Parts: sequence; C-alpha cells; structure tokens
Amino acid sequence: MKPCRSTVLVAAFAALLTLAGCSENGAAQSTRPTTGECPTSEPAALAAGEQREIVMSTSMGEITLLLEADLSPIAVGNFVALAECGFYDNVIFHRIAYMQDGTPFVIQGGDPTGTGMGDPGYKIRDEAVLGEYRRGVLAMARSAAPNSQGSQFFIVLDDGAAGPLESVRTYAILGEVIAGMDVVDAIAAVERDQEDRPVVPVTILSTTVRSPAP
Repeated sequence: MKPCRSTVLVAAFAALLTLAGCSENGAAQSTRPTTGECPTSEPAALAAGEQREIVMSTSMGEITLLLEADLSPIAVGNFVALAECGFYDNVIFHRIAYMQDGTPFVIQGGDPTGTGMGDPGYKIRDEAVLGEYRRGVLAMARSAAPNSQGSQFFIVLDDGAAGPLESVRTYAILGEVIAGMDVVDAIAAVERDQEDRPVVPVTILSTTVRSPAP
C-alpha cells in the first residue's frame, strides 16, 4: 500500500507543513516504542494559569521554550506530557521550510519516524487558536483534517511567516523560545535537500521540563 502523506498548502507561498498520521484507512501511525510512561491517548490538559519551561537539548545546542496553558491547554498538556516521558528524545528536525521569496519560515520536528508522517499513536482535540504567529513562536503542526494534531511541532523563524500562517490559523500556539533562538537559526541554516530535509540530521537529544522561576 502506498503510504499516505498529509500536507497543508499555506497561502500563495506554497510553504508546506506536514503532519504525521493518516486516517484510520491509511497507514503510518507512530512506530516508536514507548517505555509505558508515555501517553497512549490525549493526556490531561494543563491547568489554567500554569506555565512550563522546556529545555530542549539538540545536537546543535540548547533551546529553551516557555509554554503557557492559557494559550492552548490541551495542546500544551500534550506537549509537556510527551516531553516529560522522553518521547522527543533522539527525534530529528525533519523539515526546514523557507517561503518562495526566501523568507525563513519554520523548522519542524516531533515526528518519531522522521518521515513527516509519524505521531504518538493518537490525536488531540482542536481548540481555539490564541496568540500571534511571529518569530520564535512554538506551535503544533497538523493536517487540514479536524483534530489532527499529535506530536509534531514547529518554531517560526521570521515575523514574515505570520501572513501565511494567519491565513490558515489552525495551528495551536503553545508558547515561544525564550533562550537559544541562535540555535534555532543555526538549525534553519543547515544544508537541506529538495524536500527541505537537513542533509545532516539535527537531533533532539533530550528534553527537560521545569516550572518557571517565580
């Protein structure tokens, strides 16, 4: 059976965000084994007002993310749960996308298969999208289908990406990079092939979740 591939064409820029997972009549759910601690269905939403910092150690340096439950409690709770159980460890950034005019667009990761078609074995419910798409924002990747978010995410590289992302406005915003944007930019600058994949893989080595300092 030919594998399915879910893609979203973003406005006239033809910048693609691919999401893992196919419908039940497709294929390509997550093939990553879990330790038994990772969720197997939508985890609990993060409580209102809660925040979490996630230090993402990559093969090119550290990125620190601040996630806010008030932006998207279901999606943030999901991301935190996956980070806490080590789901993202040894997962690559499988896509570096630029817009047709050369504006940096996003780096995308979180697919345990590294193909752009993987997910954690479940999907989470959609929520109203709050916040603004801008440089440094962390958001969930998805297909055009309802309730299609899983584990894949992207980090916005440039304020110029706001237009095409806003024209769709279905990607849940989780928070933003608060340290290590230079690392994000370095990842965005690596050599990539014709499918926007890094020629030399950039890997998430580990993720550490902590509460922000008061």
